[in-house]
Amino acid sequence: MTDCLVSIITTLYESGDYIAKAIESVLAQTYTNWELVITDDCSTDNGPAIVESYAARDSRIHLLRLESNGGPGVARNNSIKHSEGQYIAFLDSDDTWMPDKLERQLALMRKTGCGVVYSSYLTCDAEDRITGMVKCKSKIRYWRIVCDNAIGFLTMMYDRKVTGDAYMPVIRKRQDWGLNIELLRRCRVAYGIKEPLAVYRMRKGSVSRDKLSLIHYNISIYRDVLGYSRVGAVLMFSFVFLPFYFGKKLLNVFKTLTVIK
Repeated sequence: MTDCLVSIITTLYESGDYIAKAIESVLAQTYTNWELVITDDCSTDNGPAIVESYAARDSRIHLLRLESNGGPGVARNNSIKHSEGQYIAFLDSDDTWMPDKLERQLALMRKTGCGVVYSSYLTCDAEDRITGMVKCKSKIRYWRIVCDNAIGFLTMMYDRKVTGDAYMPVIRKRQDWGLNIELLRRCRVAYGIKEPLAVYRMRKGSVSRDKLSLIHYNISIYRDVLGYSRVGAVLMFSFVFLPFYFGKKLLNVFKTLTVIK
C-alpha cells in the first residue's frame, strides 16, 4: 500500500463512446497523486483501444482484462486487487468527476479522521445534458445505509488504513450497496460534501436502470451480506427498504412542487 496514493477503480464494458470523458475528468484532477486501474469486462467495442492510447501517454493509467464477462462487481474487485493506493475511489466508465473532487474529499478525511466520504452529484443524459442533482446528507451512519443505499457510488472514497481491505459481494447488481454496508459496518459513520463533485450518466439499458429486476438483488443484500434468513430478508426489504425508497420519492416530489409554487 502506498500512502496518500488514490487508486481509482473503473470498469469498462461497451463504453467506447464515454470512456475518454471519464479519463479526461481524472486527468483534470487538482490532486495528482493517483492511479487509474481499469478492468475491461470483455468489451467488444473500441473502449479498450481508447484506454490503451491514454495508458501509452500516462503511466498512472493501467488496463487489465478479464478472460470472461463477470459483471461490474467482479471487474471492480479485480481492479481493487491490483491497486496500490491507500485510498480507493470509484468512477464508472460513463461517469465523470469535477476537477476538485479528490482534493476536497481528502481534505474532509483529514479533517474528520473518517474512513469513508462521499458527495452530492449531478445527473446527465447520453448527450451530456444535465437532468438533475442528487443531494447527499452531511453524515450517514451504519443504520441508515442498511435501510437503503444513500451513497452515490461514483462519489464514494474510502481509506484502507481505516477500513482495511474491502471487496464487493460477487452478485451481478447492487454490489455497490453491499460494499457500502460493509465499509460502514467497520467504521460506523461516513461524511458527505453537499456540493456535487461528480456527474452520473443515465443510459438506457444500464445495469442500474431496471428497477424491477433489482428486487431480487436488494433482498440478496439483506440475506447474503447482512446474514438475514430468507424470510427476514424479505421482511427487511418490505418494511425497511421500500418505505425509505418511496419516502425519498415523495419528498422529492414535494420539494419540486414547493419550488414550482
